[in-house]
Amino acid sequence: MITVTVLHPGTMGAAITAELVAAGHEALSMTKGRSENTWLRGREAGATACDSLAEALSRSAVVLSVCPPQAAEDVAAAVAAHGFAGVYADLNAISPQRVRRIAEEIRPGSAVVDGAVFGQPPGEGRATRLYLAGADSAVELVASLFTDSALHVCRVGDTLGSASALKMAFSSYQTARTLAGVAHALADTHGVGDQLTAEAEVMISAILSDPEYLPSVAARAWRWAPEMDEVADTLRAADLPTDMAEATARVLAFWEQDKDQYDLPVVHALAQLRSGRCT
Repeated sequence: MITVTVLHPGTMGAAITAELVAAGHEALSMTKGRSENTWLRGREAGATACDSLAEALSRSAVVLSVCPPQAAEDVAAAVAAHGFAGVYADLNAISPQRVRRIAEEIRPGSAVVDGAVFGQPPGEGRATRLYLAGADSAVELVASLFTDSALHVCRVGDTLGSASALKMAFSSYQTARTLAGVAHALADTHGVGDQLTAEAEVMISAILSDPEYLPSVAARAWRWAPEMDEVADTLRAADLPTDMAEATARVLAFWEQDKDQYDLPVVHALAQLRSGRCT
């Protein structure tokens, strides 16, 4: 049995806590300074309440930080202030730069593990993925907490920031969902919502998931960028946000020099986006 402090159990943190307890480990949570909802979630997940962070840390070999992204460094700093000497696993949706800053500047433990959670909270038949990166021994310790649990551990190497980078890349897909929301709002404004839905349903779903589609996007960027300007104008007239359409036009400009080059290697299309040059 390994004793783990979970900071601070929201919906995801509580579900992870429940998996820890079900696996036979002791999970600790704090009551002081936390909301009643946080305390209740922890108790319902099987966590043992501690009056102070110092008490919880003194009993723990591992700390799991599962909090809103904006609080990640504050939580790490609070743990570091108590001289915690165990393994600190940051499972928050933060940038690779921030997780490296936590490890190198805040130093909340003897080792920091970079973690990223994918999927809905584990449990009730839902399997969730936990990607981990960091020193082998520290990653192995965190991974061992979830053996045979609904939290499936995937390792992405020993470079801190790798797991967070994967999370940030995947989270970028959220822009597509947001754009879809704006698109449906625009279609609704003009009474063509059903038709838009019908067209969207016949789109090839792999367009988002398969990078092999990117060269064809680059090859047609020269005409799609002006189309995005027209989209922005239409959105503006409908009193809808234009930011993402305008930003898309700027991104497409990075591929303007690849006009009609459908046989470009994927690696070239990706490199153009990193080049910082647009014609």
